[in-house]
Amino acid sequence: MTRHRVEARTLQAAIMDARQALTVYDNALEWLLRPDAALSGPLAAEVWAFDDTLTQVLLVRHRWRGWVAPGGKVDPGETPREAARRELFEETGVRAELWPVPVAVTVRSYRSGWPAAAGVTFAGVVERAVELAPEQGQSAAWMPLDEHWQGWFAEDRLRMLRHVEEVLRG
Repeated sequence: MTRHRVEARTLQAAIMDARQALTVYDNALEWLLRPDAALSGPLAAEVWAFDDTLTQVLLVRHRWRGWVAPGGKVDPGETPREAARRELFEETGVRAELWPVPVAVTVRSYRSGWPAAAGVTFAGVVERAVELAPEQGQSAAWMPLDEHWQGWFAEDRLRMLRHVEEVLRG
């Protein structure tokens, strides 16, 4: 993951998202507020796309990360929300309205040996009947939240379950 300068609009949107996020992990807000944050890019965004019963999540099988939420790097000039919608479509062929409030913000490394990057997680509901059109060489599938899957971020399934519990409690 190559470092690049994060544009002011993008960084400000990420900070706003982090301040609104339902959960902040890894001191991510403080990471984004550092004076050198604009030089510490890239930023990442992902989508937890749940089915309408909130019992399954749409994941993609990444070549070295295993099963992960659709997502990726926030491109220059994009906000994390715009990047999340774009990545969801690029990786699954699905367009979805994302819930207004970001689910989480994290700081994590997306590959062994890569520096950490801040990431914003969004969520939404997608009809399970929608046809999936994953990127070439990568599959997409609905995974039950109550079953384990192999993925780079093992904690994500439990984070998703906690989020669903909060949503159901209303």
